[in-house]
Amino acid sequence: MMLEIFHETRFIYSDPVRESVMELWMQPRSTQTQRLVGFEMECQPRAKFFMYSDWLSNSVYHYDVPASHKELVIRAISTIETKPTEIWPTALGHEEWDRLRSDWLTEKYWDFLRPSRFVEDDSLLQRFIQERSIESAFDPLTAVRALNTAIYGAFDYTPGFTAADSPIDAALANRKGVCQDFAHIMIAVCRHWGIPARYVSGYLYHGDNARERSTPDATHAWVECFLPSLGWIGFDPTNDILANERHISVAVGRDYSDVPPTRGVFKGEAESKLEVAVMVRPARHSVPAPDFMRLASQARGPSPLFVKKEKTNNILLALQQQQQQQQQQQ
Repeated sequence: MMLEIFHETRFIYSDPVRESVMELWMQPRSTQTQRLVGFEMECQPRAKFFMYSDWLSNSVYHYDVPASHKELVIRAISTIETKPTEIWPTALGHEEWDRLRSDWLTEKYWDFLRPSRFVEDDSLLQRFIQERSIESAFDPLTAVRALNTAIYGAFDYTPGFTAADSPIDAALANRKGVCQDFAHIMIAVCRHWGIPARYVSGYLYHGDNARERSTPDATHAWVECFLPSLGWIGFDPTNDILANERHISVAVGRDYSDVPPTRGVFKGEAESKLEVAVMVRPARHSVPAPDFMRLASQARGPSPLFVKKEKTNNILLALQQQQQQQQQQQ
């Protein structure tokens, strides 16, 4: 499946700020199940990007805007080819627990077995495990599958109830949250069992017939667990499914704090407002990224956000018109 992802982030400041320095985790990874075909990024005010790989081999973009500004807009366009994931078995042998306890594994995946900033093993988590009768008595794969379903059934998907920096206790106490909260809770339980687990940030293509409860015009988060007999397997507790070819992975980390889409600082005393627009669609025709940026700018008019449907439709119409012109010329 060939997919295009359009991701735009806009920071609006109440007063002018300067010397904005930003790191971005927005470039999708190339893995066994997905191939990065193309990636373009730009920002307004204009700045030069520098790219490096972090300690988990995620692509990180860095830039700074020294001049005074009241608005900062970042646009990223990705083209990804995804492949169907493997058909995993429904269960493993109970001896898989012995493999998980081996000295080699606990040393290699130490970072994904320990508590981290947003993943802690506390009393509320233990109460949740007891209330939902979530046990590790099964083999590891069966246990994680059951955990995926249990989290889906126990929590309401409520955008806006928690924030990016909310601890898991907020979702555990109120039994509602978003994909980031559910991923952190699942990671905490898996690590409590001794199963290495990591946070995955990315996107989910919903499609016309998909009925997932996560928001289609936003980024997404899920979990990967390491089982020695199978390797890393993706679980999506928000939607009670295994990660598949509609999941586009951008970065992996111990939790959200390792791989936020944007992270930065600025100089100035101002309140900031964040607006994000995401669109994931099947790739229709190959349009060079510079052409898309030009067409998008013309179609949007004064607003750089395509968060509203009418603006998104204008962009798509402009792209379709260019494609028709190209076909007529041929």
